[in-house]
Amino acid sequence: QVWLVESGGGLVQAGGSLRLSCAASGRTFNIDTMGWFRQAPGKEREFVAAISRSGSTPYYADSVKGRFTTSRDNAKNTVYLQMNSLKPEDTAIYYCAARLYGSGPFYSSSQYYYWGQGTQVTVSS
Repeated sequence: QVWLVESGGGLVQAGGSLRLSCAASGRTFNIDTMGWFRQAPGKEREFVAAISRSGSTPYYADSVKGRFTTSRDNAKNTVYLQMNSLKPEDTAIYYCAARLYGSGPFYSSSQYYYWGQGTQVTVSS
């Protein structure tokens, strides 16, 4: 079992920045990839970013590439999502998720077994 606790969401003006964190506890040694997803009202949950245990191969959705950066601190069992140059279309509930060792596309939400409670990010014009 893995527990994920998110923090760092809030209200910010367009062009501003926020940093989300996700602390993992439990059987974290089985985690391969940590992912970030978001869901806006009336829309499906979409992939945002993912990072492997080594932290050397992060991946990003085209919509956030160049603006968002994900990183992790394995000693603290924590993953971060630094969000810069925020746009109103970034408004959504953001979720972190943990993927166990295995195969399959890292950008698919179905590959992740454990999920955080979600944190609201609102970007005003």
